[in-house]
Amino acid sequence: MPSNLPTTLAVSDAITHYRQLRELSCDELSYVLSMLGYTLSSDAIAAVENRERPVTVDDLVAISYALGTSPAVLLTHIPIDMPAPEGPLASGLPADVEPLELRAWAEGRTALDPRSRIGWWQDKVSRLRVLSMHYEEQLQGAYEEIRELGELALQEADAPPVQVLQSRIRDGEYALHQADLALATAEQQLEALRGEA
Repeated sequence: MPSNLPTTLAVSDAITHYRQLRELSCDELSYVLSMLGYTLSSDAIAAVENRERPVTVDDLVAISYALGTSPAVLLTHIPIDMPAPEGPLASGLPADVEPLELRAWAEGRTALDPRSRIGWWQDKVSRLRVLSMHYEEQLQGAYEEIRELGELALQEADAPPVQVLQSRIRDGEYALHQADLALATAEQQLEALRGEA
């Protein structure tokens, strides 16, 4: 019976994804592994991809190298068709660890103790504030340009320069909205972590 543990789901989907991205069949990946001195049959690779066989640490390292990626990438992969997770992204971790935090932890760039997590989220909040201010400045610049055009912008609404400016405004409003949502979410997460500490 296939495993539904989050790390198994991530690794099996990642191996399939990167194998297909490299345009390799399971037989071809098995051959590449054998040329690297590691034996793993195509049936075993298919079983790993179907979550019918657990991937060993040795498999993970060899497959990562053969696919031109790293174990951290395979371990922290988020399947594109994965529904919103109800639990942690990786086995045994807190449920509120986000994908970028998970990747940073897997790569040894952060820890998951309370103090490190608070630091991680403080940094994220700071970066999102800067991003939000950048989008706000860009948007204000585009608004100013459209105001300077005045009546011409209304009369020539279908002129390419006006359409480009209106498109910049729409894109800027969307980007600012997304950045503000991400900032609000990050601030909530930071407050929750501070409350737990």
